[in-house]
Amino acid sequence: MTKKILLLTGDCAEDYEVKVPQQALMMLGYQVDVAAPNKKAGDTLQLVVHDFVNLDTYIELTGHRIPVDIAAADVNPDDYVGLVIPGGRAPEYIRMYDESITIVQAFFTADKPVAAVCHGTQLLAAADVLSNRNVTSYPACSAECRLAGATWQDQPVVTCGKLVTAQAWPNHPAWLKAFVDLLGAQITI
Repeated sequence: MTKKILLLTGDCAEDYEVKVPQQALMMLGYQVDVAAPNKKAGDTLQLVVHDFVNLDTYIELTGHRIPVDIAAADVNPDDYVGLVIPGGRAPEYIRMYDESITIVQAFFTADKPVAAVCHGTQLLAAADVLSNRNVTSYPACSAECRLAGATWQDQPVVTCGKLVTAQAWPNHPAWLKAFVDLLGAQITI
């Protein structure tokens, strides 16, 4: 039986933070289902690419379009062995949907591996699952993490129990390795 990973996201998620974990986990043999609130299976999400061009913050460029595999409202967390929450702008608005909050809380209640990167901690903060945890995130989200009861660490990747967080997509190798370790998968060369 194929093990399944849920990737919970929405429009304007960071392209690299969706496609890289999706494809890396698929390469390992996992089925990765993209879920989004306010969408149904077969709908399309618009991803974005954030870049820095001598401004105090990033600019947003158009990224790939990807299909939704399952509506967030139809997700049964019991069907999945782990959860991935990409960053970008998606977490800022998908946290307003009850089904997003319910899904996140279910993974934490079941003590299943969760991987969040960049702004993904905005969804975790809204789901009230960060209390007494060590995390990292895109530095602009550190205040939300602290307000949600977490100890924010200025580190590329932080693992705390079954949660692994990363600051941004340049941290993918260490972040994904930590997540795969939490899943119990073995990678050898």
